[in-house]
Amino acid sequence: MLSYSVVEASPSVGAFEAGRLWYSRPAERWFEALPIGNGRLGAMVYSGDRVERIQLSESTAWSGAASTTDVSPTALENLPAIRQLLLDGQYAAAQALAGEHLLGQPTAFGTNVQLPELLVEFAVDGQTTSYERSLDLTDAIVRTRFERGGIVFEREAFASHADSVIVVRLTNSSPVDFTISFSDGKIPATVSADGDTLRLLGHAHESLHSDGSTGATVDIRARVTTDGSTVASDNHLAVTGATSATLLIAIGTDWLGADPAERSARLVVNAAGYPTLRQAHLDDYRPLISRVALDIGRTGEAVRELPTDERRELLAKGGEDPELLALYFQFGRYLTIAGSRADSPLPLALQGLWNDGLASGGPWTNDFHLDINTQQNYWAAEITGLGESQLPLFDWIDRLRSSGQRTARELYGVPGWVSHTVSNAWGYSAPGWGLGWGMHVTSGIWISLQLWEHFEYNRDLTFLETRAYPVLRDAAEFFLAYLTEDPATGLLLSGPSDSPENWYLTPDGEQCSLSMGNTCDTVLIEALFRICSEASVLLDTDDTFRSHLEAARKKLPPFQIGKYGQLQEWLTDFDEAVPSHRHTSHLIALYPERQITPREHPELAAACETTIIRRQAADGWEQTEWVEANLMAYYARLLNGDQALSHYRALISDASESNLLSYSVAGIAGVTENIYATDGNTGATGALAELFLQSTADEIELLPALPSAWPTGEIRGLRARGGFTVDLAWREGRLTTARITALTPNQSARIRYRDDLVELLITDTVELTPW
Repeated sequence: MLSYSVVEASPSVGAFEAGRLWYSRPAERWFEALPIGNGRLGAMVYSGDRVERIQLSESTAWSGAASTTDVSPTALENLPAIRQLLLDGQYAAAQALAGEHLLGQPTAFGTNVQLPELLVEFAVDGQTTSYERSLDLTDAIVRTRFERGGIVFEREAFASHADSVIVVRLTNSSPVDFTISFSDGKIPATVSADGDTLRLLGHAHESLHSDGSTGATVDIRARVTTDGSTVASDNHLAVTGATSATLLIAIGTDWLGADPAERSARLVVNAAGYPTLRQAHLDDYRPLISRVALDIGRTGEAVRELPTDERRELLAKGGEDPELLALYFQFGRYLTIAGSRADSPLPLALQGLWNDGLASGGPWTNDFHLDINTQQNYWAAEITGLGESQLPLFDWIDRLRSSGQRTARELYGVPGWVSHTVSNAWGYSAPGWGLGWGMHVTSGIWISLQLWEHFEYNRDLTFLETRAYPVLRDAAEFFLAYLTEDPATGLLLSGPSDSPENWYLTPDGEQCSLSMGNTCDTVLIEALFRICSEASVLLDTDDTFRSHLEAARKKLPPFQIGKYGQLQEWLTDFDEAVPSHRHTSHLIALYPERQITPREHPELAAACETTIIRRQAADGWEQTEWVEANLMAYYARLLNGDQALSHYRALISDASESNLLSYSVAGIAGVTENIYATDGNTGATGALAELFLQSTADEIELLPALPSAWPTGEIRGLRARGGFTVDLAWREGRLTTARITALTPNQSARIRYRDDLVELLITDTVELTPW
């Protein structure tokens, strides 16, 4: 049973250390450099002993432009014929006709482009000794220290959200000379120097994802203040006789009509001195990272003292390192804070805020993938106390909705709004340009669930009324008009659409992707109609509309278990064309939805697990970063912490690099080398939190899926739906203490621990102990 007592004071986080990544040599590769960011401006810091490299990125540095001609002009007239072919079982004919008429036709879709590196080159010879570089997650500062030529060099680098600049502090024990310049070739640009400032004026133009002549104007300024002397040359700054220097880096673009030159010049000129900049950065960042603390055990001293890359390699060989696992959890929170702040102009893209040049320069684009990746970018937000990081996503969804209203009219001939698989900075909403992945028609619902999640955690009716409900209602209006009644069954079916990004075999043995009524679509439409109905009750509005939604919900297809015991992905029990496919989109019924749970639907939950097992057992299983995070979330909801932990370890060992950034594995989805994607990091952090705490609007469950490998531990500051903060401690695999704080007074909550339930009215903080 659970006993409880009222605690007058709110729980105290106490001393806090988020952990530190550190290395014993300079970074030579992008996947060894350390990321910093302020929600708009990012950098990868290499900490070189001879040349410091700071590779820059900026969230609005996009090629391409908004467009109103992305929808195929022949789509609407051919849509009924494609639907009828699918209903008649003529799948290949429908696929061929859709390929001719339905796919999107972008001319300047674009990508977030990689920006140049700022190079600081030192004129110091000699052997480097005593080298160490680190990223401390507690203060978001990259530190470097080494000796070279008898001189001690020390640096600090951070991206200040408070002052909108990257700050690099250089100190050395004796005077040195160095030059500051930009690398060549990332974007078309010119470089000039004047006084103490270096300027790069360029354009985010590229021809792979855009037309080669459309994109943002980019203005980068780097200003140096030093106790030495500074001379400006044509394309660099030369500093002589310096024992200290501070570099300020700012970037402006013409995003939404802004003046790029004004922004970058103003930020570097008006910045305060280094001590003030540093303190403002700490005051801004530390309250966010310190909201959650995790302790899942101590690592042995011999391993703890090793550099982070060596610890990761030992973990990959089967070693135990609970502190590294906790560090990776906090690293996902760090990347969320660094990449997406409340005032960021755009949300986290495929590569978050950073850019290795491989997605933007390859077969993908560094954009917004809406068939799980952008959603995963924000899995860590609400549950780990970073809900405000979702605000730029919500602003962008408003842009997507506006574009999607035009797509709904032009492509489908119905009201409301719709989007598909990929999108860009301007809210591209037309289908993608390829069969098999481009026709994910319910992507707008999936990404809009983040709005509802934000409401669930905060219960802010004003937010629901003004931000969430208008978006969700407009989407529901589309799907009420879009669904097609199956004449054979009377069920309402979506389609033609993909189950992202999978293919099936027709009875004739042909490979097709388009279908009617796939499970992924049904799950998302059911969620949308249910949420809109609940919201309309809370807001006391739209009674008639609610009745239409509730009637349509009853006619959606039920879940089905297929011939192999798997949860069916399609309305018909097709065999998969690629049994090892990485996408398991139909399992969103487990996570983020709860339409299948092991307690309420044991047979369906078992079918979900069978699906996972069959996929992994298939030859050529496509294991990659976001998949491992996804499987963690599934197993958390299946209450199997040990399996979730195995995927967490695999993610760190097999799909994360030396700097702990996650990557999509070479050989998958048409890429030839590992490409950074932030969704593994952030997705894993959100999924890991679900091992300790799960919540619905009705119930908070404590330690639902605690792995047996973590018998003793503590986590503080997790958030639960309904407006609660939860601290947990456990020993020998059993809960010892739970402290639950209501963010607003007098909140009712039903608390579950294993089979015990207690219902409480929480005025401030309660403490529960099992007995």
